[in-house]
Amino acid sequence: MNGLVIKNTGSWYTVLADGGHTVECKIKGNFRLKGIRSTNPIAVGDRVVIVRNAEGTAFITEIEDRRNYIIRKSPNLSKQSHIIAANVDQAFLIVTVNYPQTSTTFIDRFLASAEAYRVPVVLVFNKTDMLSPEDLEYQRMMIQLYETVGYECRAVSALDDAVSDMLEPLLKDKITLFSGNSGVGKSTLLNRLIPGLNLRTAEISEAHNTGMHTTTFSEMLRLPYGGWAIDTPGIKGFGTFDMEPEEICGYFKEIFRYSKDCRFRNCTHTHEPGCAVRKAVEEHYIAESRYASYLSMLEDKEEGKYREAF
Repeated sequence: MNGLVIKNTGSWYTVLADGGHTVECKIKGNFRLKGIRSTNPIAVGDRVVIVRNAEGTAFITEIEDRRNYIIRKSPNLSKQSHIIAANVDQAFLIVTVNYPQTSTTFIDRFLASAEAYRVPVVLVFNKTDMLSPEDLEYQRMMIQLYETVGYECRAVSALDDAVSDMLEPLLKDKITLFSGNSGVGKSTLLNRLIPGLNLRTAEISEAHNTGMHTTTFSEMLRLPYGGWAIDTPGIKGFGTFDMEPEEICGYFKEIFRYSKDCRFRNCTHTHEPGCAVRKAVEEHYIAESRYASYLSMLEDKEEGKYREAF
């Protein structure tokens, strides 16, 4: 029997069988994927083969080839990865310039990882209704930065009835991963997009202006106008996984464009003479925040560590 993994609670997987019914499944203890050391070898969005044993328990025995996935370094096991979702058409990265503030480093690491695995990203700036004039100006500058780089951006309020009309054309008939820091309003947004969903939400911690986890597992949610939204737990940091230092430049669109004019083909854009990238940063053609994110990822690779702050 074949099907689609639509929910993962850690020990059990809900599979939507091709016949239209759901099956609760387990995996064998020794289930591993070739070439990927992962804390979750099976992810929401995977196409799988399931069989039942003599006792009637269903087991996932095989994963069909993935067309893409979003992966991050496991925060607890530095040499292993965590697959957030597989076989997606796009990702919505939900960000907030305040309540809480999403760092540009987090955004850039997510975007670089999505570039590496060929997943288009839309940046959804949420909580515009809560922002001061200063916050709104900062958000405008952020949107201008990322649109100039080449990313689609939307500024929304999850509490606004119009948000569905704004986002529906982008979501219709597609499989979309929803991701972001805890507290950015992802669950509130999904409740607005899918009437009757009633995902649990939580208030922001006023003491630290940080979010609290309300989603504890990943799940595919059917959209009323066609397509799926993949809800995932909020994440604090985004450690990149399985990237060589010389590859990282290619995952920053504007840095890669300028790198073609560097004097040396193997330029790391850190200290070499004739570096077109550093010149572009000095002349403000490349944002300093993006360049700083690039350097932070290089530093991860050089020191072999996961920087929890990001």
